[in-house]
Amino acid sequence: MTIPAEKTDIPTYTTKDRQNWLAILARANPTELAEKWEKFAHKPRYIFLRQPESGLVMARGRAGGSGAQFNLGEVTVTRCTIRLENGTTGHGYVRGRDKKQAEFVAIFDALMQEDRYRHSVQETIITPIAQKLQQQKNSRAAKVAATKVDFYTMVRGE
Repeated sequence: MTIPAEKTDIPTYTTKDRQNWLAILARANPTELAEKWEKFAHKPRYIFLRQPESGLVMARGRAGGSGAQFNLGEVTVTRCTIRLENGTTGHGYVRGRDKKQAEFVAIFDALMQEDRYRHSVQETIITPIAQKLQQQKNSRAAKVAATKVDFYTMVRGE
């Protein structure tokens, strides 16, 4: 199978759109991504440009959230790059060592760049995962809010 060089068409999505779907896919449950791929009807062929591989990246933080930067520590990350048979390239970066998850992120990234697949992938994969992640976030926020202590409830007598 011959895979053409990367396409040079002007994309119909924004950089922000791509950042959004990559963030959702990277936080998705790896088992859920595997299930979604198995149920996906239009599985195009692809090759690896970069096999899934794990490594370390330096996580940085800011003092007080907005102050001087400092090195927080190293984080394990797995990356993968694939190319669909039509030349579209997809990249996947995930925290941890799950090589299959990085591969699925790369595949879905490539599919989301294709006009003919985008709607289907958005409706069947991205949106349900985003909703589940939002529900998990809301649940954690509710648990945290339940433990909040309000120190301004007492009034000093004068």
